[in-house]
Amino acid sequence: MAQASTRRRSRSGGGAARRAARSAVSVETAKYIERNVPLYEILTDEALDIIETNAETVLEEIGVEFPSNPGALERWAAAGAKIDGSRVRIPRGLARELCKTAPSSFTQHARNPEKSVEIGGKNLVCAPVYGPPFVRDADGGRRYATMDDFHKFVKLGHTSKWLHHSGGTVCEPTDVAVNKRHLDMLLAHMTLTDKPFMGSVTAPSRAQDSVDMCKILFGEEFVQNNTVMTSLVNINSPLTFDDIMMGALEVYASNNQACIVSPFIVGGAMAPVSVAGTLTQVFAEVLAGIAYSQLIRPGAPVIFGAFVTSIDMGSGAPTFGTPEASQILYGAGQLARRMNLPFRSGGGLCGSKLPDAQAAYETAHTHNAALLGGVNFMLHSCGWLEGGLVSSFEKFVMDADQLGVLHKFAEGVAIDENGQGMDALREVGPGGHYLGSAHTQANYQTAFWRSEMLDYKPFETWQEEGARDTQTLAAQRVETLLGAYVKPEIDPEVEAALVAFVETKKASMPDALE
Repeated sequence: MAQASTRRRSRSGGGAARRAARSAVSVETAKYIERNVPLYEILTDEALDIIETNAETVLEEIGVEFPSNPGALERWAAAGAKIDGSRVRIPRGLARELCKTAPSSFTQHARNPEKSVEIGGKNLVCAPVYGPPFVRDADGGRRYATMDDFHKFVKLGHTSKWLHHSGGTVCEPTDVAVNKRHLDMLLAHMTLTDKPFMGSVTAPSRAQDSVDMCKILFGEEFVQNNTVMTSLVNINSPLTFDDIMMGALEVYASNNQACIVSPFIVGGAMAPVSVAGTLTQVFAEVLAGIAYSQLIRPGAPVIFGAFVTSIDMGSGAPTFGTPEASQILYGAGQLARRMNLPFRSGGGLCGSKLPDAQAAYETAHTHNAALLGGVNFMLHSCGWLEGGLVSSFEKFVMDADQLGVLHKFAEGVAIDENGQGMDALREVGPGGHYLGSAHTQANYQTAFWRSEMLDYKPFETWQEEGARDTQTLAAQRVETLLGAYVKPEIDPEVEAALVAFVETKKASMPDALE
């Protein structure tokens, strides 16, 4: 009897240990995704040829604008472009030829070398939401973002297993002056996580601050010889390259730091309503932008970017997760691969105001398109809400959890001896079950991807535990991850030097609103 009681306690203890292991928070960071699945190519070679030819016609006949940037106009003129005021007309073939010096892939180094990422080829690197001025959580609702919110997002990113990159402006902290907040954001990325991060692009001087801080963190020589930042340079579509973004690109390219050259398009408002017409404009803008980066420094790392949404013709609001947006993503990926360049698109995009079913549907459509469309750098992978106006804490962890699905799907189907499962088929035979088979016992821990957040309990258990919906589970997940956060080690002298740089820089100028 005592022996049986001991056995029951042992089984119960084992079950408790397994439950504890499942609920324990892991700070492991998965390696960036390496695709072992075919890509979906929606356009024929003939269609791609037409789009490329039309894009070069746009550059040659219509041209692009480089306003308030006489240095850019001089560079283009020296390269053989025709200059008319601030309009640059690029002869057919010139931009494509200039783009040939851009690398097909590059390593972005993290301060923890184990978390460095390879951007390009068959790889997919996931980075969080970028840019929203508002945040939302289950307790406080929708409000302007603060630096405290920013710190929380960086910590969540650090503890999220499937997120490879810390990103940049995960939210826009409005409690710090516009001309100073980039310093605090960079300091957070450099000290609160050891994942790779993005630099500031809101002014050329802020891009230079980003480079200077990286020299403190990594060492000046290392920064000059290696890429330690990837930064987002948006084109002011249609066909305009403003001096602020181009000034940031000039700083980064000259310092061997990567830029995502990315049109920002709401189809029907900033590009034609047709898929092929939009792709023509995307390709023309990217060609010109990447070519310009190579005029600054041949061989500067760069990413072919495409951020395109459609528009609701009734309200004028941008829409996300639509079939047309996926078609453009797939087509842009094909164009990027024909150029032999890394590709940025996709993300957890949605127009919903809440982390609800609409948000989940639209996000899933874009996540899947990004995986199958050959995206190499997926900004906005998690946390995006309300058309990019809001960074949501709950949606951040919901999306970050679902990125694990992309990792699993990208592995492809194993067809080795273990994958074939013939031993299990022989052992079980007709009418049996596989739960106790040797094959199941050897593989059960890794056979199926498992969510760390979603609920799969029986109805009765779910009801007893409060009938929690997904947003409630996500809010608890946020609390758990933040409670388990441990700051990664950093050299105290380096951290002190970074803090001193920020304090000195902020003290050197009055607060400003731009």
